[in-house]
Amino acid sequence: MNLAFNTKLADGYSNNSQIARVLTEDWVKSNSYCPNCGELKLEEFTNNKPVADFYCKQCNSEYELKSKNSKSIGKKIVDGAYSTMIERINSDNNPNFFFLTYDKIKWEVKNFLIIPKHYFISEIIEERKPLAPTARRAGWIGCNIDLTKVPDNGRIYLIKNSEIIPKEKVRAKWQGTEFLKNKKGVSKGWILDVMNCVDIIKKDSFSLKDMYQFEEVLKLKYPDNNFIKDKIRQQLQYLRDKGLIEFKGRGNYKKIKL
Repeated sequence: MNLAFNTKLADGYSNNSQIARVLTEDWVKSNSYCPNCGELKLEEFTNNKPVADFYCKQCNSEYELKSKNSKSIGKKIVDGAYSTMIERINSDNNPNFFFLTYDKIKWEVKNFLIIPKHYFISEIIEERKPLAPTARRAGWIGCNIDLTKVPDNGRIYLIKNSEIIPKEKVRAKWQGTEFLKNKKGVSKGWILDVMNCVDIIKKDSFSLKDMYQFEEVLKLKYPDNNFIKDKIRQQLQYLRDKGLIEFKGRGNYKKIKL
């Protein structure tokens, strides 16, 4: 991968957002690959494609690109209309999402991250306040993508802090997310919630006691479930079976990092 943008493509553009769009989309088309199947080149959809920006001709995976001028990805990504985004991520052909940050002085990529589509649920889409009645698009409601609600396992860096991550590591981590593909509704919600709880614990090794501290939070989210601790243990067993944590015995676990 070449971290530098082809700035010659900016000639003829005066609008900063147009320049950024042209340069970032060209960079992805020229440098990225398909994390799902390993295809070395992504194809660009024609303009005005309503769902995605790129696709893989080998496995048909689709990708949408979000980019910003920043040193880090941050906690939230500003997106478009709330209703459109909710409809998009709940559709049958919802795309995977690329997030790219760049240095506008050097016009170089700083971070390039993908979140597989199976980690997108309505809960991570934050509704913004409607635009004021005096605004040109009065009443319009936008959204933010809240990345804090995406487990670490679902954040796959191709480039992190200007360091290119080896393709085999990217592909291995991607394959480690595929257990979520066929999960839906409450079942998926429980898995993601327990994964986020594990992430909050800032230790490589943790215990059931550590996990039980989230009982009240989970009870608020699942008020009809009277067996929260049982559900936590069940999800930990599932994550163990999927190779994301290791059971060490006597209620103790260890995180496994891909």
